[in-house]
Amino acid sequence: MNIVMLGSPGVGKGTYAKILSDKYNIPRISVGDLFRKAIRDETELGKKIRGYVSRGDLVPDEMVIELVKERLQEDDCKNGFFLDGFPRTIAQAEAMEKFKKVDKAFNFVASDGVIMSRLGGRRTCRECGAIYHVENIPSKVEGVCDRCGGGLYQRSDETSQAIKNRLRVYREKTKPVIDYFRKKGLLADIDANYQFEEVDKVISQCERHLQNLSQDSRR
Repeated sequence: MNIVMLGSPGVGKGTYAKILSDKYNIPRISVGDLFRKAIRDETELGKKIRGYVSRGDLVPDEMVIELVKERLQEDDCKNGFFLDGFPRTIAQAEAMEKFKKVDKAFNFVASDGVIMSRLGGRRTCRECGAIYHVENIPSKVEGVCDRCGGGLYQRSDETSQAIKNRLRVYREKTKPVIDYFRKKGLLADIDANYQFEEVDKVISQCERHLQNLSQDSRR
């Protein structure tokens, strides 16, 4: 099952992808993680990506496509993947058709108010990348990662102004991708307007579509 995870920043794609990845034993591929690794390793590409990410702008298509193409060619993706953060433009979607077939595109939908609350309260560990939320998933000790003891911080693209810019960029450049997959009959709208403790209600919607995919593949 090759599944694309769509939706605005902060809608919860990463959380849902991880839960589904664990349950179905196929990898979750996060483009954000690929970016952060390139930035952390201070590669030439990573240095270029840093500028775009810090402003909340989209990284140019050619950079993203090459990163994703290389990752999806690795052995652990042979049986499928949950792809979080790609494609974000029509050019990326069209490029992906040339190297990977998409079986379904999940479009997670939540209101702007929900998005602002989720992203504004998010904190990330500087060492291991673990994600917390000041209200929904607080660390045991404020500002300290439960997993590794690293310091928690608010990413530059999760300040109020950056969030507003990310939502604007999403509507202008990424939303057309939803129409692209809808026209191909591959889109599944998923209601993500649920609190953290109600995540099962989001996952159950995804599972219904995955079950239909499995049934179709056996026919």
